[in-house]
Amino acid sequence: MGISYKSGEREEAIATVDRLMKIYIKTNILSNRAEAAAAGKFINGQLPKVENTVHQADAALRIFKQQNNIVNLEEETKGAVAAIENLDQQISSTQAEIEKLTGQTTELQKKMGMTSEEALANNSLNQSVAVQQAFEKLKQVEDQLAIERTRFLEDNPIIISLKSKQAALQAILEERTKQVVGNQTQISYQSLQKSDENQGGKLQEGLTESLVSSEAERRALINQLASFIRSRAAYKQRLNSIPQLEQTQRELQRKLDAAQLNYELLLKNRGQVELAENQNVGNAQIVSPAVTPKSAGSSKKMFVIAGIVVGSLLYVVTAFIFELGDRSIKTTKEIRNIFRYTLLGMIPLSRKKVSFTGMKTEGNSPEHEVLNSPHSIVSEAYRMLQANLRFLSPDRELKVIVVTSSVPKEGKSTVSTNLAVAIAQLGSRVLLIDADLHHPQQHHIWQLTNEVGLSEVIVGQTELKKAVKQVMPNLDVLPCGVIPPNSLALLGSQRMNSLIEDFSTIYDFVIVDTSPLLLVADALTLSKMSDGILLVSRPGVIDKVSAKATQELLVQSGQKVLGLVVNGVMVENEPDSYFHHAKAYSGSDSKQPLSSLFKS
Repeated sequence: MGISYKSGEREEAIATVDRLMKIYIKTNILSNRAEAAAAGKFINGQLPKVENTVHQADAALRIFKQQNNIVNLEEETKGAVAAIENLDQQISSTQAEIEKLTGQTTELQKKMGMTSEEALANNSLNQSVAVQQAFEKLKQVEDQLAIERTRFLEDNPIIISLKSKQAALQAILEERTKQVVGNQTQISYQSLQKSDENQGGKLQEGLTESLVSSEAERRALINQLASFIRSRAAYKQRLNSIPQLEQTQRELQRKLDAAQLNYELLLKNRGQVELAENQNVGNAQIVSPAVTPKSAGSSKKMFVIAGIVVGSLLYVVTAFIFELGDRSIKTTKEIRNIFRYTLLGMIPLSRKKVSFTGMKTEGNSPEHEVLNSPHSIVSEAYRMLQANLRFLSPDRELKVIVVTSSVPKEGKSTVSTNLAVAIAQLGSRVLLIDADLHHPQQHHIWQLTNEVGLSEVIVGQTELKKAVKQVMPNLDVLPCGVIPPNSLALLGSQRMNSLIEDFSTIYDFVIVDTSPLLLVADALTLSKMSDGILLVSRPGVIDKVSAKATQELLVQSGQKVLGLVVNGVMVENEPDSYFHHAKAYSGSDSKQPLSSLFKS
């Protein structure tokens, strides 16, 4: 920029111009500081909110782990599986021991002629001093009674007295027996007799001890087996709940990571703004001090130069301001550097032609580019995409592909449509499913009714053949249907998984158009039922924060990403692309009406 000043006094003109340049430099610095201060004020206002979001996400994750006793779910799963295997072995071993002891007990019961309960009761009575004392006294009275009966008749007072003693001792013995073994076990008088006179009594006592020991060991093993079974059931219940806990933990962790990323970006930008605010250097400087012109014509030339410089400066400042406000990614190279996935296709931006009157003609819809303009650069780009998909996995054929994007407006539905057409034109049977149960587009693209579709098929309200529509040879479309209140419940159901398996057997390719990744979990759920995700990204729409969040989400959730499709590429913004060769090679576009390819 140049400054000139007319004056009759040479010194006055020079001084005025020098002063104006100094004022401009100072104003430029103040202006830059003001812009930085405004940006800093905005960032400082956002930091507490984002920090609070980080704290809330961190607290939610911590509370979830505390409530569910979570330390490391992966290690806990391994430990639970190992514990269940160990318990299974112990249960089998204990059951075998119980069966062995049951056989021994049964054999001893046959030899002794009594049950295990009776043997245990006899053993307890034999070890009771009070019972044995009463039994010995009763035995003595009975022996004396037998002797006296040889001398006297039954009505003799001696016999009557001994019978009275016998009845009293029998009552005492019965009472003490009940105290030891309870009322439920019936013990005969003969079973209490100890026979120490012959070897048979000793054998009976040994068998009783063996039976008691065997039965006690068997009951202990039964209790131990019940404990093993309870422990195994507890481990099994915990193991069954771990998948749901893992899913919830991943969701909470994603929220925390996204909040932390936003917080770190704000802190970084605040540091840059503070640095800019404290700088004393502007984006303008004095090239040369004021000088007097050699001729009048040079004054006009200076005005022209000054205008050019001022315009350039305004352009730079305006571009800088717009650049600060626009955080979107501009080129394919930036997208690839963030995602680092295999680039399977670059789809050029489809532009409408302009007539001589200056009005835009009605041109082809970008959703039907492959149908209406089969020889265009865009159509060839879609054919290149389908070819790359075919060669992507030579050892395993791709059947089910989930097409999604990070955020809305990136053209995932357009890519799904044209990719399906390109594959169908090669003779493969293709099913295009509109699984975006929030903002479906396929019925608009193909001008279909949306009265019945995927949601009705999942819940069983309609048959599949009534919901699927054939839009051209080899290509069927399954619209979304009525938008449900909870899309994840439908898409994550066992019924949906079964439908995908059935589709993969009926059709050569199944292309699933689903919701953006960062807004809902539909795409992540469907990807587990497919062969992988085809990620669509569009320069000028996707920003760095969203791209990084998407990349981290895909890595953390362990998704299989087949590759990346960059949609809506502006050739003039891609110095490294090959599209500048395509126009000369492709020649003129040959157009074929959309209606001619539809099946009547």
